Amino acid sequence: MTEKFLIGTYTRDTSEGIYEIELDENKKQLQNLQLVAKAGNPTYVAVSKANRLYAIDKGENGKGGALALDNSTRPAKEINVCLNEDTNPAYITVDEGRQFVYTANYHTGEVMVYKIEEDGSLTYLNKVVHEGNVGPRPEQQSGAHPHYADLTPDGRLVVVDLGQDMVYVYDIADDGALTEVSTLKMEAGFGPRHVVFDEQKHVAFIVGELSSKLAVVNYDQNDGSFHLDHIVATIPDDWTEHNGAAAIRLSSDGKFVYVSNRGNNSIAVFEVKDNAKVELIQLASTEGDFPRDFNFSSDEKFMVVVNQNTNDATLYERDANSGKLTVVQKDVHVPEGVCVAREK
Repeated sequence: MTEKFLIGTYTRDTSEGIYEIELDENKKQLQNLQLVAKAGNPTYVAVSKANRLYAIDKGENGKGGALALDNSTRPAKEINVCLNEDTNPAYITVDEGRQFVYTANYHTGEVMVYKIEEDGSLTYLNKVVHEGNVGPRPEQQSGAHPHYADLTPDGRLVVVDLGQDMVYVYDIADDGALTEVSTLKMEAGFGPRHVVFDEQKHVAFIVGELSSKLAVVNYDQNDGSFHLDHIVATIPDDWTEHNGAAAIRLSSDGKFVYVSNRGNNSIAVFEVKDNAKVELIQLASTEGDFPRDFNFSSDEKFMVVVNQNTNDATLYERDANSGKLTVVQKDVHVPEGVCVAREK
């Protein structure tokens, strides 16, 4: 079986934009890296069911926004680009039900809503701007920093703000207007970055970049509110060098949570107990520097991680019973890799 992944990148050095790489499960190897589309710092990408590729983009004038591409051709053909933000965002996702695209802009504090037109192009609809109190860490002093905006299991929009130590939940109107439903204030300096949900347990897992911690919270779909359960560390207690936790994934059976550590250069593997308590069971080396993102293969037998600073990818085999990872390939060239998105 062969499966393809899209790789979002920075384009500060040798990368030219968005790449694609194949996973051959029989050979247990990554292969055939190719450039899909040139873009400016397309650090996050998402693919729609209609096989349109939506990516963060940055123009020559420094403006940023969203890029729409036809993903059925190689190279992918540009549909349109909306460079209507002061800088490029940090996250992008597709809302299939409403045919919207959302971006979270770390630098400007904005969450943008775009409409997907029939031809796949994007039209700007609405936005919210985060303002107000920020956390105590130096990285938080420049203001609100929404790092993630995606759907809750019940179709609301959850926004994770690293600068404010806040998690917001919004209702979404037909015109893309966002109305605040609830907020969760994290502990000072937590620096929330991304979140994943276990719909069956009504639980969410929030990774803190600045604190290198993982928070387990209960999610009440009746009023869209979060309630903190407990927090654990993603790195060893004796780790004294810099670390920034980054991406988070949950296995489809809800039994294991995975977090990437940039600095410790590891994937932290947590077992989820029946009461939703989490226990760290493995720190798997990423065999490279600064692992920003990772993703499962569709059957979750493999995991692909990209190491941004060493321009490479590592392939793990995953044991579904224990949740643990075993390196089966490393040092696979991928320039400035930041995001790993599975093809539809």
